[in-house]
Amino acid sequence: MTKVVSSLREAIERAGLKDGMTVSFHHHLRNGDYVLNMVMQEIADLGVGGLTVNASSLFDVHLPLLDHIQSGVVSTLQTDYMAAGLGRAISRGAMANPVQFRTHGGRPADMARGVTPVDVAFIAAPACDCMGNCSGKFGPSACGSLGYAMADARYAKHVVIITDHLVPYPLQGWSIPETEVDSVVTVDSIGDPKGIVSGTTRITRDPVGLVMASYAARVIEHSGLLKDGFSFQTGAGGASLAAASFLKDIMLRDKIRGSFGLGGITGYMVDMLRAGCFEKLMDVQCFDLQAVESLREDPRHQEISAMHYASPVTKSAVVDSLDVVILGATEVDTDFNVNVHTDSNGYIMGGSGGHSDTAAGAKLSMIIAPLFRARLPIVTDRVHCISTPGKDIDVLVTQAGIAVNPKNGELADRLRSAGLPIVDIRALKEKAEGLTGKPAHLPQGQRVVADVISRDGQLLDQIRSVER
Repeated sequence: MTKVVSSLREAIERAGLKDGMTVSFHHHLRNGDYVLNMVMQEIADLGVGGLTVNASSLFDVHLPLLDHIQSGVVSTLQTDYMAAGLGRAISRGAMANPVQFRTHGGRPADMARGVTPVDVAFIAAPACDCMGNCSGKFGPSACGSLGYAMADARYAKHVVIITDHLVPYPLQGWSIPETEVDSVVTVDSIGDPKGIVSGTTRITRDPVGLVMASYAARVIEHSGLLKDGFSFQTGAGGASLAAASFLKDIMLRDKIRGSFGLGGITGYMVDMLRAGCFEKLMDVQCFDLQAVESLREDPRHQEISAMHYASPVTKSAVVDSLDVVILGATEVDTDFNVNVHTDSNGYIMGGSGGHSDTAAGAKLSMIIAPLFRARLPIVTDRVHCISTPGKDIDVLVTQAGIAVNPKNGELADRLRSAGLPIVDIRALKEKAEGLTGKPAHLPQGQRVVADVISRDGQLLDQIRSVER
């Protein structure tokens, strides 16, 4: 017996795809992904239209979606993140229906609730056997964890695995089991490994970034949370990686052994595991080749699903056991609301991903951001879009000082006693504007181009068109 079909077209036809249905994709292949474009072109050639595309994230490699939007093949987009190429077109009104932005935890939660049912899930798998047991840890296109695809496999009515590395049955160490798979398609290549992982993510060498990273590590050191059993998540940005490096030195110096590192895992988190800073890594997405190798070889490095990572409707999620998370921002307002969906001009160029999930779950949620970018202040009176509400943010770290949310008086006292430069967030705004000038208010259009949906399924904000 085999589930392998002769072509992608046969798999689509067997799935019974019809006008108006929903298809889903995952983003572990990131900017190296070939699968979404390959599938959508085949669907277009079959004459199917009016589809909803539910993709955990969309990158610039997915720009051909614009052609399918214009031709009517795609009518609605649901995603957790959208890169700037697609984002600018959407901001200018490329779609009749608003994009629906969710979080990495909210996406599987809404699948589980039945709010966003998926008719056919197309899952890119770097290794798969003839019955559909598949993994991201092996093969020429290895990307590591398939954590975001697991919800698609569990909740979709029909599941198609697309692979470029068919292995003998049974594949050991699968991420998704054959019990959730309807058919398997082999193709020449599912993606470009150079775009799947960067190979190396690097600590910033920028003096401003290093100052912020040093402050961030000291905030954690003096927060009262840095002790045996400590848990931590950080991103793959240069300043965030530098903060992790500074934190590693503190943990080794003070002989602190944390319980787990979480999230999208980088080689720097792997180094912290190997150095004894953490007992385990919980991995929903690998960001570089060292992380892929570690997930494949080290049993302490555990693959987890997006549900396990951050869903608010599971019996428990790892983000709710998290001590500290370091996050970024394009804007922060004086109420500590954070924008990661648009740039300062209102163009879509990102998305929450796990931002608001981890901010809501962690005991200490920290934003690292420079005082200004491209002569535009980071702190504003009101962000263009609330991606993460201020009630879930504890600290903003800039090179000019550290602002603590007024709700955290005890934390502010701790940091002040440690000699850290604690300032009011309004003072940061004034300082930035003193250096850059006060930015002109750029009017937005009346048309809603995207709905921002909170992790618990409520409308958090709306993004309006850019008409200039």
